[in-house]
Amino acid sequence: MIRPYWFSDDRWAARGLLFAVVLLTLGMVYLTVLLNQWNNAFYSALQDKNLVAFRGQLFRVTWLICIFILLAVYQVYLNQMLEIRWRRWLTDRYLRAWLADGAYYRMQLVTRETDNPDQRIAEDVHLLASHTLGLFTGGLRAIVTLVTFVAILWGLSGTFTVPLGGLSITVPGYMVLVAVLYALFGTFLTDWLGRPLVRLNFDRQRYEADFRFSLVRFRENTEGVALYRGETDEFRGFRRRFEDVVGNWWDIMRRQKRMSYFTSGYGLGAWIVPSIVAAPRYFRGELGLGGLMQTSQAFQQVQDALSFFVQSYKEIAAWCAVVERLAGFERALEHVRQQSSESGVRRVEGRPTHLTVEGVDLDLPDGQPLMTNINLSLRQGETVLLGGASGSGKSTLVRAIAGIWPFGHGEIHVPPGARVLFLPQRPYLPIGLLRDAVSYPMPAAGVDDQTLREALEAVELPELAGRLDETAHWALQLSPGEQQRIAFARALVQKPDWLFLDEATSALDEETEGRLYRLMRKRLPEAMMFSIGHRGTLGSFHARRLMVKPNVNGPATIVEAPAAPDGA
Repeated sequence: MIRPYWFSDDRWAARGLLFAVVLLTLGMVYLTVLLNQWNNAFYSALQDKNLVAFRGQLFRVTWLICIFILLAVYQVYLNQMLEIRWRRWLTDRYLRAWLADGAYYRMQLVTRETDNPDQRIAEDVHLLASHTLGLFTGGLRAIVTLVTFVAILWGLSGTFTVPLGGLSITVPGYMVLVAVLYALFGTFLTDWLGRPLVRLNFDRQRYEADFRFSLVRFRENTEGVALYRGETDEFRGFRRRFEDVVGNWWDIMRRQKRMSYFTSGYGLGAWIVPSIVAAPRYFRGELGLGGLMQTSQAFQQVQDALSFFVQSYKEIAAWCAVVERLAGFERALEHVRQQSSESGVRRVEGRPTHLTVEGVDLDLPDGQPLMTNINLSLRQGETVLLGGASGSGKSTLVRAIAGIWPFGHGEIHVPPGARVLFLPQRPYLPIGLLRDAVSYPMPAAGVDDQTLREALEAVELPELAGRLDETAHWALQLSPGEQQRIAFARALVQKPDWLFLDEATSALDEETEGRLYRLMRKRLPEAMMFSIGHRGTLGSFHARRLMVKPNVNGPATIVEAPAAPDGA
């Protein structure tokens, strides 16, 4: 999950920034060593009442602090620069994987592990980059600080003699031993107290995303809720999801409270313990005041380095939760890719003038057969109407032809280089400029304004022709009938060779429906038009009719039906 970026096209910039961050971190550790030495000289000057040395040490610490601030500022700045570059690369990688081959659609059908993939891409990727860099630089600083100050503390500690009856044991560098034992004790207790935070942070991301998604979904379906007067039910749903957020937050609070009791005492102990341990040598005259302060500060540096796990436990727990969520996302993507490669419904290249469905069986995601033995041959320029009972699998067949339904077996032969357009019952309208909504998924920059205006006027939306540069949430502003007419305008703009309409006029009156179908035949005479619908009026616009024939003893199949007379 982390390695690919450092070997990507952006690797040299990434490695250069990381190298600079490491150098700045090492520079800050070196300045900490100099400040530790300054402690000895400064407090020795105070003890000796040496005013000249005191002033000299004030001047020295001033430039040390200025350099330290400069290094700290650029360490943070370059670290943030590396973080946003890494996040941009990761986001692009996950977006491409999510959108490739309809993985985003299949994940909804076959995976239960990945909740809120949008949140994982938008937030978890950000947290992965920021936490990883934060823990890396913090860990690096802790290691270098430990190696450096252990040597300093060893030299300052001297020896400690422990009398045992008639014997005595001499412990060299005893302050290092005390620091190690103190840090090990803190690490063990912190891990024991904080381990549940990993799961709690995982759940927090999920509950927050569920609550946010419910609000977004409500916003995009306000009319339906208003017509049903469903505000009370929606409020109950919001409260239920937010109660999950609150309950999880209380669990995190209680766990962090227990940790805070320990970590607060642990931090205060790290401040006082070195003075207590070094005090005997000070009172025996083996250490001056400066030496005592330097020893105390060196002990704190060693203890801080050894206690990196204790101090960073909350961030480590959050990092583990993020890694687990993104790992689950990657597993779901891999499962979808594997299923796609093993799919029995294969789309292969066929004849230039025919789109054929050969021996296709369609199943539901749970493996239950839906339709069987589908054999169709669709010729360019013909018009075909598919009818049948609701829920019999008509739309599923269109999904299979589109290549997004992986459940089943058989082959679909698609003409090479075919321009295929699907008009579903509920067209997708992106938020943004109207010109982008009309030309979708083609880039609007490749279509001139006159073509877009003529298409809108042809589908009887002249009032929108002058609003091409207006930005709005068109799915909320336009009625279902207007949205379906926008879809027909797309067909006029894109001029497909193969046009599939899945209940594409269900929100329109029969008169408007007739005008749009006649418009398609007039403007796109060479295109094959395959429609799914229940209205009898559709029969007059199609020369060929198919029906889904149910089978009480098994899955349904598709049969030819006699063409309906005009007006039937």
